[in-house]
Amino acid sequence: MNILLVGSGGREHALAWKIAASPLVTRLVTAPGNPGMAALAELRDVSVTDVEGLVALAKEIAADLVVIGPESSVAAGLADALELAKIPCFGPSAGAGQLESSKAFTKAFADRYGLPTAAYRVCETADEARAALELFSAPYVIKADGLAAGKGVTVAHDRGEAEAAIDDAFGGRFGAAGARVVVEEFLEGEIGSLFALCDGETSMLFGWAQDHKRAFDGEQGPNTGGMGTYSPAPVFTPELVEQVRTRLVEPAFAGIAADGSPYRGVLFVELMATKTGPKLVEFNVRFGDPECQVLMLRLESDLVPYLEACAKGTLKDMPPPVWREEPAVCVVLAAKGYPGTPASGGEILGLDQDLGDGVVVFHAGTKQGPDGVLRAAGGRVLNVCARGRDLQTARDRAYAGIDRIDFADGFCRRDIGWRALALS
Repeated sequence: MNILLVGSGGREHALAWKIAASPLVTRLVTAPGNPGMAALAELRDVSVTDVEGLVALAKEIAADLVVIGPESSVAAGLADALELAKIPCFGPSAGAGQLESSKAFTKAFADRYGLPTAAYRVCETADEARAALELFSAPYVIKADGLAAGKGVTVAHDRGEAEAAIDDAFGGRFGAAGARVVVEEFLEGEIGSLFALCDGETSMLFGWAQDHKRAFDGEQGPNTGGMGTYSPAPVFTPELVEQVRTRLVEPAFAGIAADGSPYRGVLFVELMATKTGPKLVEFNVRFGDPECQVLMLRLESDLVPYLEACAKGTLKDMPPPVWREEPAVCVVLAAKGYPGTPASGGEILGLDQDLGDGVVVFHAGTKQGPDGVLRAAGGRVLNVCARGRDLQTARDRAYAGIDRIDFADGFCRRDIGWRALALS
């Protein structure tokens, strides 16, 4: 098979790593890719939102399958254009992609189809949002409506912080994504990430993990796109998984199909496990980042047949995926200043050495100039991942790998997986 993988981050590097290992693949092209992916695939300099260019590239390489990594490609309508070109695609249409591209859409969708979620108000102006705070008690949750690279959510501990978050959003901090905000109830419980595949009709659960959103140890600091993750996560008991399947996953797939946009791809359900069962925090219409990284490390099955089955409507013929029993941990090495204004251009040395047993590094925000030196080119720069016989071993290996990397402008959390380790 010839496969075109769209994207350039750590999630896409992890997907490329797993796809390239498949005996079914004869050619893997990534657009635009990153320096770490160059050893696995051909890199082509086409933007993830250049729909016309990506369709042309898919035709040029006679792609048997296009795999969409980032949500921005979904929102741009890449899957719709590929369908018109009769090129199989793993990734939902822009219509189905509204489950991520608009939080207001998703809240109304949850109401329409009975999906349990937090109480909320959609606000078109800052004054309206400040008035909506009266309906809730602290802590307050303020969300930019549109795509904000995982940074558009503020959990405000008091009224002043909530009003500042509202002013930030309407003041242009998130661009068009913050032109409308959702003010919602704070949910008490433990957060988790569950993934499910769908081919438009048949669905299948496809792993789960737990992410760390805050920038600093102890769940302190601003929300980020994710500072690390681990899988499996103890919060996902068999009972919780079944509840998520029946209360969130299957109703979501049925509802979006009823709305005229059958879902083809992976749905990422971010949920809160509350005392009354799972409640939807948000949907994402792609693999999580950095959750994808630990899922790919734990997936024993060949990934490619599942991607192809979603694209071609044959998921009903696929067996459940097989997962390694070994836990996996991903620690994000970010540039100082992230998630605000990250330091850019810092040298990264040491990736050419042995980083230890079970350690795999995925590039998330790097560039390589004519001098051959690898440099930081984003907020989240590297994903240092490892498997181990238990979670503690996997985490120790990941941090040992980080300590061998020379990146003066980098920082990471040192407590990834603390919830699960506290139970052991």
